[in-house]
Amino acid sequence: MILLYNTLTKKIEEFKPLKNKKVGLYACGPTVYHHAHIGNLRAYLFEDILKRVLIHQGFKVKHIMNITDVGHLTSNGDTGEDKMEKGSRREKKSAWEIAKFYTQSFLKDTANLNILPPDKLPRATDHIKEQINLIKLLEKKGFTYRTADGIYFDTSKLPDYGKLARLRSQDLKAGARVEFGEKKNITDFALWKFSPSGEKRQMEWKSPWGLGFPGWHIECSAMATKYLGQPFDIHAGGIDHIPVHHTNEIAQSEAAFDKSLANVWMHSEFLLISETKMAKSGDNFITLTTLIEKGFSPLAYRYFLLQGHYRKQLNFTWEALEAAQTGLERLYEAARRLPKKLPENKTLPEAFHKHITNDLDLPGGLALIWKAVNEKTIDQKTLLHFDEILGLDIKKNIKEKKAAALPLEIEKLVKQRDTARENKNWDESDRLRQELEQHGYSVIDTKEGTKIIEK
Repeated sequence: MILLYNTLTKKIEEFKPLKNKKVGLYACGPTVYHHAHIGNLRAYLFEDILKRVLIHQGFKVKHIMNITDVGHLTSNGDTGEDKMEKGSRREKKSAWEIAKFYTQSFLKDTANLNILPPDKLPRATDHIKEQINLIKLLEKKGFTYRTADGIYFDTSKLPDYGKLARLRSQDLKAGARVEFGEKKNITDFALWKFSPSGEKRQMEWKSPWGLGFPGWHIECSAMATKYLGQPFDIHAGGIDHIPVHHTNEIAQSEAAFDKSLANVWMHSEFLLISETKMAKSGDNFITLTTLIEKGFSPLAYRYFLLQGHYRKQLNFTWEALEAAQTGLERLYEAARRLPKKLPENKTLPEAFHKHITNDLDLPGGLALIWKAVNEKTIDQKTLLHFDEILGLDIKKNIKEKKAAALPLEIEKLVKQRDTARENKNWDESDRLRQELEQHGYSVIDTKEGTKIIEK
């Protein structure tokens, strides 16, 4: 049994797939106008854990993730410019080149984080026909209207609009701070945008309504339905998608087909830095490449994320990442020392599986592993079994590498640090740690003394 929190019902529920042992999973992918930042990557790591748990429990998962390469405007209110056109102007490359470059950047990041690839990675620009057909169906059923700048979905025609985010139209109207042009309701959203008069866009297509391009939300409904059918099992993404993007996906899909889009909706919380949400527009825009250039392993960042539950905000600091890297290296070191196999112990695997199937409680699972390591009640075989969920590549690091002789200078520093620790001279111990790190070594404190690993 797997228990998952469903954003739609606001409850933790037993997961029951539509088809026995088969799961359709749709995840909102990146808008490829810029590098993903480490906050973005938290959502994809959460989805990876979800997928790994499902597979581990015997489900066959069909995982679809879209690539948004057109239609995502700089404002959620269907105003501003297309982010792809903005990226094109910023880098003086074509929008198509921008899309290709940042798609590859994203895929490199997810590979570095050991995130399992989706079964399909469809691009919005490859599915214009499907999006136009879906808009035509909505038009036929009376859910659309035309303005000077596009074709819009009329949210007032859908009685339960906003149910995912618990939106209430009266609150939205009372809280409206911006003009919304020719839109009938503040929550109405663009299905198709017209190319501006006298302006040649790089990405535009002919349609029954005129030359233009699709709105952001329609792509996910069109591609999810094409590859998974409707309804499918799980739709996942970041928490920022709840009030607009996912709410509008539900509206247009249910209006078109008179049935649910997905049975379970799951969302990961924000990654914060200095208690502020990470964003591409701010000074707190940190990429995975930045971490690597500073000497951190991408899997240290994965380990850092595993320490926080996906539904809780997590605050990023460099100190926390350093601690995560040390923790990961300690885990690798402990794994090398574990016996290959102990007498069978069903209690530990059962306890671990209870954590991971309880709404993906990876922090609890990690704590259980460390308890077993310290108590010497876990073997390599069991740890590798658990790593099928953790994704920390323990198997690659489990083989003890023959250590090269340390330079005399480094050996001397290690001995000096052990002496400082024995004398409880913590300031000197910290100074020597920093000196060893400047020489390119990670420092791990053990009962046997200072252990160092070359970075």
